[in-house]
Amino acid sequence: MSTKPRVAAVQMATGPNVNANLLEAERLIRDAAEAGAGLVVLPENFAFMGRRDKDTLSILEEDGEGPLQRFLAETAERFGVWLVGGTIPLRSQTPERLRTAALVYNDQGVRVARYDKIHLFDVSLPEADERYEESATIEAGSDPVVVDSPFGRLGILVCYDLRFPELVRHMVDSGVELLAVPAAFTALTGKAHWEALIRARAIENLAYVIASAQGGYHLSGRETHGHSMIVDPWGAVLAQVPRGTGCICSAIDRGFQDSVRRTFPALEHRRLKCK
Repeated sequence: MSTKPRVAAVQMATGPNVNANLLEAERLIRDAAEAGAGLVVLPENFAFMGRRDKDTLSILEEDGEGPLQRFLAETAERFGVWLVGGTIPLRSQTPERLRTAALVYNDQGVRVARYDKIHLFDVSLPEADERYEESATIEAGSDPVVVDSPFGRLGILVCYDLRFPELVRHMVDSGVELLAVPAAFTALTGKAHWEALIRARAIENLAYVIASAQGGYHLSGRETHGHSMIVDPWGAVLAQVPRGTGCICSAIDRGFQDSVRRTFPALEHRRLKCK
């Protein structure tokens, strides 16, 4: 029997009914735990995706209290897993704007980290007749987060952050060994770039990547790409789910990672440092 720890990525097609979304998230977390996962990553906006971006303000919570934070803490403890809670909206210092926060809970239900999304998705996609302006409702974070876990030094990225390799290089200086990536890539950008970006972040940093995505059609009219995946430090895709809801699990091999980093010491060969 393998003693290697197992990790899981959860994929959802979230809508505007919070209770229904939480029931679905709980079911998928249970599936992951029953499959032996000790670390479970939920997708971005796992609890709510409304018709308009500003609808998210209706479920805004104060840091440290609220039903979404209670759900994450209680669910992590109930199933005995470390849980990266996708993202939830927390109150910011700016009226009518929020922080998109990824909260990490240990298997006792204790919060051990909070990461606020740094890079905001303000882009136009003429091919899909779509335009996004996250900065209209979201206040950007500023601080990368790397936390100790039983699975290694864990760093958090959220969706658009995946396109900024200097963020992960900063985490490398803090000893990052695996990355959790809650996301909601559009169908267009996901098809073009999702797998390439995930595998690139894994390869260049010799790190495991657990990328949990939204995957399906949403009431806003938005279509998300899905294809949640777990990738090893050599860039191999260990598990993947295409569209719809589901969860994937894989063992991670810290010995393999140590061997790769020792025999292929690219991280030690860096000549330029991020400031």
